[in-house]
Amino acid sequence: ARENRLLGNFDLTGIPPAPRGIPKIEVSFDIDANGILNVSAKDLGTGRQQSITITGSTTLDKSDVERMVREAEQHADEDKRRREEAETRNRVDSLAYQAEGVLRDMGDKIPAQEKGELQRAIDEAREALKGDDMARINSAGQNLEQTMYRTSQAAYQAQAQQGGPAGEGPQAAGAEAQPGEEVIDAEFKETS
Repeated sequence: ARENRLLGNFDLTGIPPAPRGIPKIEVSFDIDANGILNVSAKDLGTGRQQSITITGSTTLDKSDVERMVREAEQHADEDKRRREEAETRNRVDSLAYQAEGVLRDMGDKIPAQEKGELQRAIDEAREALKGDDMARINSAGQNLEQTMYRTSQAAYQAQAQQGGPAGEGPQAAGAEAQPGEEVIDAEFKETS
């Protein structure tokens, strides 16, 4: 982004605090025939909206445009590499966030050994993200992903062993009566 030319900025404010990835923001860009750029952003949860219009006051002459196009073509491979690096970083960061959620939400159901392995994989990924070694970041991300799958599988297996095999008796369907509840058995027929 540091090579980009700033045309303008605006803030979409008033979005309530929410866990990462939950808010949904719709952003639209529209360039009309006169070269006027309209940008709008809308929070789909609250309906709050903000927009900005960029007019042609920062127009470039033809030689500047041609020079910028040549520079963009020369740096296309570097731009592609940077984009891939950013996507890898975002993917690994997102995996670490998800894994932290697994520990938080399922921590009591995860066997101690797997829990420790997952925490080490998270720490390794977070440490790798602090540096610029993309091979290390990618490797840490793959390790975290595999560890997270193994941990989730171990948690579900441990839960199944505690509760007995699934599909046996009325408990599997959740039909056990709680104190103070009345359970009524019923039969039904489907009609078309």
